[in-house]
Amino acid sequence: MRPLTEEETRVMFEKIAKYIGENLQLLVDRPDGTYCFRLHNDRVYYVSEKILKLAANISGDKLVSLGTCFGKFTKTHKFRLHITALDYLAPYAKYKVWIKPGAEQSFLYGNHVLKSGLGRITENTCQYQGVVVYSMADVPLGTHILLRYKRPETGDSFANSSQVQLKKKKKKCLYSGKHSTGKNLAILT
Repeated sequence: MRPLTEEETRVMFEKIAKYIGENLQLLVDRPDGTYCFRLHNDRVYYVSEKILKLAANISGDKLVSLGTCFGKFTKTHKFRLHITALDYLAPYAKYKVWIKPGAEQSFLYGNHVLKSGLGRITENTCQYQGVVVYSMADVPLGTHILLRYKRPETGDSFANSSQVQLKKKKKKCLYSGKHSTGKNLAILT
């Protein structure tokens, strides 16, 4: 287990800042103590300094986990957030989206949220902004990137379901990704 390098810290903080913005400092300097991020087996753990001092007596090869896993670094050195970080990101989220009970199941299975499944959204949310997705009972469900957004200046309002669009296609996309040749590939029905 070791501290993150400057490059690893920058990449991780950029990813977390998409969701909580300048509240990032509140994760480290908490009222109940000081917390830090540590890297172990390409996974980033969020741990208090008290527990970190106690874990110093355990050798790295015998240590399985420590604190809360926030995410992992891929082999291409990109950072991926894990769902276990949601409990720490949700209270500090700048932009939130609440989805209706009928759309919760679809979201939890990894599908996009249709505009008919949106209940509420925080004001001034921009396109491609990282949002924390909540149920209507204020239970955090996950994180997402807002794909489509029409600004309120155009006269459209959220009340008539045209302000926010997370997915608007007439054709259903079965697969979207990169082909082995490196070209983008989409299979539509």
